[in-house]
Amino acid sequence: MPLRLVVGAQYRDAALSVYIKIAALATRPEGCTAKVSVLAEYLGLSKSVVERGLKDLTTPDEVDGLIEVITTRRTLRGGRGQSAHRIVRKASEAEHFVWVPVRAADALSPRLLRLYALIAYAEVRNVPLAVGDLGGMLYHHTGKKAGQHLGDRQAARLLEELGATGWITVHARQGLQGRHAYETHRHPVHAVAQAPAAAPDIHDGSGAVGGGGSLASREDQRTDRPVKRAGVGGSIRRRRDAGSSARGHGEKRSNSGCGTTYRGPGLQLSPRVWQVLEPVRPELPAISPYVLRRIGQEIGRQLSAGVGMERLTARLTARYSRLTAHAPAAENAQRGDVGRWILGAGLPRHGCRLDSCESGTTWSTGERCHLCANIAAEAERLAAVAAEQLLAAAPRPEPPAPVRPPTTWLPMPPPPNPGPELPGPAEREQLRAAATPETVRQALAEHGVPAAIRLYGRALVLPHLTEHHDEGNPA
Repeated sequence: MPLRLVVGAQYRDAALSVYIKIAALATRPEGCTAKVSVLAEYLGLSKSVVERGLKDLTTPDEVDGLIEVITTRRTLRGGRGQSAHRIVRKASEAEHFVWVPVRAADALSPRLLRLYALIAYAEVRNVPLAVGDLGGMLYHHTGKKAGQHLGDRQAARLLEELGATGWITVHARQGLQGRHAYETHRHPVHAVAQAPAAAPDIHDGSGAVGGGGSLASREDQRTDRPVKRAGVGGSIRRRRDAGSSARGHGEKRSNSGCGTTYRGPGLQLSPRVWQVLEPVRPELPAISPYVLRRIGQEIGRQLSAGVGMERLTARLTARYSRLTAHAPAAENAQRGDVGRWILGAGLPRHGCRLDSCESGTTWSTGERCHLCANIAAEAERLAAVAAEQLLAAAPRPEPPAPVRPPTTWLPMPPPPNPGPELPGPAEREQLRAAATPETVRQALAEHGVPAAIRLYGRALVLPHLTEHHDEGNPA
């Protein structure tokens, strides 16, 4: 069955039952040629319910326009009608699907069949399920809440009803993070008692809406028997006094201090229950009779399901020894947590969905459970892949900058002698007017030729250049 039929809110629950029956009959060489009345007889539904489910399958889907059942009308030459020929759409290789046995469509109601298909798909894909998740994939198809999801209470009621049929087994609080673990079966694991006088619930009637049913919304008061509530005599104070006088003569339902009493039969546990509770016998006096009765009911349920006393005793002994190793038993008894610990941690089975698994070990052989080993290996593989993806996405550090060797600085030559500061134009004119051969030669000797020319001009300095040259170079 395509998964889109199971999770699609546009398909009625009856469409799944009709699809499975048509797909099974279409495997014959001649295809499915059954009439609508014959399909309804096979499925245990009314003809109108089958027609509505068939309408969803033969019309284009409002989401993606697919037609799941292809119908070909046939008529003989004389005009006499013949049943239609129906085949199912060929699914693509990349399309998700779920295997559902044909006998489940005959035995289960459409709503329970859809719930069974959801659990079967989640079981194959190892997807943990909660009651809210299942309720979120089931829808109201009629009434004021049409198109809305079912609530948790409605989903829990359907799960209990499906578990009673024997098509699934619910392992309470044995899944991931305290969820229930579900195990589907290809056939019922036990016979289901049928009430012969009960009429089948076909969800049909005289109404014109899709879900059928009568159009009447109220019952005639003339045919109803009026309900009369008999008042309780006595005042509130008298009843309160009577309750307080009887308090303390029954078993306490809880030790929370609320004052409620239990007036049922006395506590009676079977010898098998006492034998299972032998490891925690010193702690039993601290447990209230109400909690102790619930513990006995849980042990009896597991013993009736096939769990041996040796296995339960070994389970409780191992876990209680670990508990006392971390905290003294006397402290736990004073806190009043021993009874709740036995119900919530001491008795439940830990392990995978296989009944033979006991905390990751096969109970009969003592070897490691192969399913738990596969799950652990897959978890390690996914963790390794996630680590590689994180390393690939992490920013790479930049390489350090190269260290340059220290630069060796050479000594700079001293700046050239700039010579004497030149006086202003007026002062140079006065200096040149008062210049004598001795002052010009002295300037040549002290400052050099360029400075002497800037001070006295070329006309006064040139005659003395030959003499200056001869004095500096006597050779």
